[in-house]
Amino acid sequence: MRRILAAAVAIAALASTVACGNNGGEATSEANQARGPIKVWFSNNKEEVAWGKQFVESWNADHPNEKVTAQEIPAGKSSEEVIGAAITAGNAPCLIFNTAPAAVPQFQKQGGLVALDDFEGARQYVEERTGEKAKQYESPDGKLYQLTWKSNPVMIFYNKALLKKAGADEANLGTYEDFLATARKIVSSKAAPFAIWPAPSNEFYQPWFDFYPLFAAETGGKLLVEDGKAQFTDDAGKAVADFWSSLYKEKLASQEKYNGDAFADGKAAMTIAGPWAIASYGDKVDWGVVPVPTKTAKPAEEIFTFSDAKNIAMFSACANRATAWDVLKAATSKEQDGKLLETTGQMPMRQGLPAAYPDYFAKNKPYETFAAQADRTVEVPNVANSIEIWQAFRDAYSKSVIFGQQEPAAALDEAATKIDGLAKQ
Repeated sequence: MRRILAAAVAIAALASTVACGNNGGEATSEANQARGPIKVWFSNNKEEVAWGKQFVESWNADHPNEKVTAQEIPAGKSSEEVIGAAITAGNAPCLIFNTAPAAVPQFQKQGGLVALDDFEGARQYVEERTGEKAKQYESPDGKLYQLTWKSNPVMIFYNKALLKKAGADEANLGTYEDFLATARKIVSSKAAPFAIWPAPSNEFYQPWFDFYPLFAAETGGKLLVEDGKAQFTDDAGKAVADFWSSLYKEKLASQEKYNGDAFADGKAAMTIAGPWAIASYGDKVDWGVVPVPTKTAKPAEEIFTFSDAKNIAMFSACANRATAWDVLKAATSKEQDGKLLETTGQMPMRQGLPAAYPDYFAKNKPYETFAAQADRTVEVPNVANSIEIWQAFRDAYSKSVIFGQQEPAAALDEAATKIDGLAKQ
């Protein structure tokens, strides 16, 4: 979800002011076995707040001596900046239900996280619930500092009325060539000012909503960085960059930032978003959804995309960690996952999701497509300097692909060299 994350520099600055090495492995056995009241933070998303409220009420009714006190993440420039400051101050809550995977390496570096492997059966619990995807969230030291919670696999939303006005066929969005042809019809017919309008701004997380989903699709699920090396300079990465470069060169995508939602306002005929957007678009737009395009129109069932996941982390300031671990398990039970799905429309990171909640998906067909896509997602790489790596990529992408000041291939090569260095630190 796009509303958070904007403080790479601030987080890096915070991290540099605290001692490194207290990575959660120093959690005392006393804290790990202690029980009692705990505090948790939720995001400020109203649907998530509603889910959190019912969960806390249910937990507290059954655990009068281990009560949970919940609040929304305090306001700040970004959630990550607020959490980083709380780690530094030593007053982070026990659990935060909206931890961005990209920020986990930084929080770990600050000594702010508890390794969930410290709790008996934790690894088995996570892997049985989430399946193979859980391995993407393992830190370089082999431990888990986040419990996989929910994802919002991003896909292409399209406005049926605008495509019809342009004389375009929604079926012609599967390949780069077809997508570009459709985009040209939309703009030349003046059905909409732009075919698609991803944010052209330079925040580190913006690639998750333009380059990265298509890179995941084109490569069959490759991460931006694997084994300490940038992966995006191959033919697949450069094909994705060239595709987006064509959209900007031909003015089919805007180089200007839109203040609002260009898709909801009819200023763009397509957008990239996850199932959270269904409630937002509702009856405002007669929309359809398809997987992101690939160079050769891969079958939908083979297409990967970005997960846009948010997880749950336990923080080292927590004194009653045994209670916190039990709360984690209760909050991610099949029952609570079902309530999260019903309340928010976001996808619990539970393997076999459609089969787990057949009644819900039978009644809510628009979400069924996203549930199927949720089985084919990639996460941001869990590596040191994660945010700096994404910023380095975005800087090169903005300069070359969006604003045309450098050839994309050369810019990606330069970014890869810088990112390889960051990944080694």
